Amino acid sequence: MSDDRQHALPDFAGALEAVLRREIRDCDGLVDAERLSGGASMETYRLRCRRVSDPGGVFEICLRRGPDGMDREGDNVTGVEAEALCMSTARLAGVPEPEVLYVLVPGDGVGAGFIMEWLDGVTLGARITRAAELEGVRSQLAFQCGQEMARIHGIDVGSTGLGDVLRRAQPSEYLNETWDRYRELSTPQPMIDYAARWLATQLDGQDPVELTLVHNDFRNGNVMVDAEAGLVAVLDWETAHIGDPMRDLGWMCTNSWRFGQRHLPVGGFGRYDDLFAGYEDVAGVPVDPGRVQYWEVFGSFWWAVGCLGMADRYRQGSDATVERPAIGRRSSECQLDCVHLIIPGPVEFLPAVHSLGLLASDFGRRAAEVSALGGSTTSAEANAAAGDMPRVDEILESVRDFLHGEVRQATEGRTSFLALVAGNSIDIALRERLIGSQLHRYELDQLVALLDDGSLRSSESLPGDVHVADADITEQVTALRWKLVHQLRDGSMALDTSGLADYLRTSVAHQVAIDQPRYSAFRHIASS
Repeated sequence: MSDDRQHALPDFAGALEAVLRREIRDCDGLVDAERLSGGASMETYRLRCRRVSDPGGVFEICLRRGPDGMDREGDNVTGVEAEALCMSTARLAGVPEPEVLYVLVPGDGVGAGFIMEWLDGVTLGARITRAAELEGVRSQLAFQCGQEMARIHGIDVGSTGLGDVLRRAQPSEYLNETWDRYRELSTPQPMIDYAARWLATQLDGQDPVELTLVHNDFRNGNVMVDAEAGLVAVLDWETAHIGDPMRDLGWMCTNSWRFGQRHLPVGGFGRYDDLFAGYEDVAGVPVDPGRVQYWEVFGSFWWAVGCLGMADRYRQGSDATVERPAIGRRSSECQLDCVHLIIPGPVEFLPAVHSLGLLASDFGRRAAEVSALGGSTTSAEANAAAGDMPRVDEILESVRDFLHGEVRQATEGRTSFLALVAGNSIDIALRERLIGSQLHRYELDQLVALLDDGSLRSSESLPGDVHVADADITEQVTALRWKLVHQLRDGSMALDTSGLADYLRTSVAHQVAIDQPRYSAFRHIASS
């Protein structure tokens, strides 16, 4: 193994090098392995290899590996072997894909995964929506995405063997699978249950749809874009299945993947008409916008559940990285997208949200956001009350600034990315500490009024001790959320119940004020 490396090699590097020498043409050894920052579920490495034909030359290939080398087949994912088959099959059908070079087997000692061709291009979603070098191709991306989706949906799953390895799901089955997965997490999130009920009503009386191969994660962030050709690769097939083809179109339009460009529904770079035109150009059949809208709502519902699943994996210890609980807090963003899509309306924010500057038009664009978190803008009286000792918020802010500043400057790749995530998580904790109890008190009063439950107290009747009161509020809010969730699940509460939509809009928007006030859906409300 060469010493000419830039990154610390993974613990399976020796076994990997043996595989590369044996299976990859013209490979004389592993020079470097860089784990990339993208990929919340799978590990991706850029491998630099030495050539046999040219001892001084190197070439790059890519390793896609299950988390900690484990194959997650059955956890609503295909498994790495089936994913590799999807990619190879799509490539033969004309879909731009990297060539799969070798699928790992247990005896290799590397873990579950596969080795594939390395392609150059832009994959970061935010860069695809904003990078100046992509300005010349950005307007054609929606059309190209529609074309590639149609090619995927036209693949014969029988003759290719995909029908033997991928699960099948009608829309109602997929909805119930996702709702069941959320219920197993044992967390009361009323907006998720409301969205599930709404989605179920949209399917009432509908005939089964014709099922096709579905990529199921075709979105901005899972495509590769080149400044000359536009779309050059469709990546990450780990959740592929056989289902409603309109799922892919709706998922591409889900707000989570617009990266702040809310006004451009297709990936933050294009419009519905262009996506539909590209699809119809290849498929030869018209797109039903109503079905696409259903899957757009489903996409936000599905990802709201998926984010909670990431946090659950952290709690179980199966993937205890700093990224997992941070993604868990993104569930509220998706719930707010559901609010916009199915129960739009105004939100009356508490003064606490205003006081932190979270609704200011320039929030998120200022050189420093100290005023949103306390810190140096806290009054002299508050400093005096603390006895001139650093307050908890000041300590947290100093750690956040260290992560966002010195640590990010001194690192690169995944470590730099995780430092950003860690700093953002501290911001969440700061906002929770500053306004969380006030928002909980208001939610308690809303829930008591909505459920007309005289057995539980409003915030005004709680003990005077603020610490006792806060603990009591959290317990009561959780209990009432569960009561509401059960009524939504068993159908005893109608979706049009007076006060329900107002409660959901406000409680979800308040949660996003804590979790991610820079999120585009929240900024839209703030500017309304």
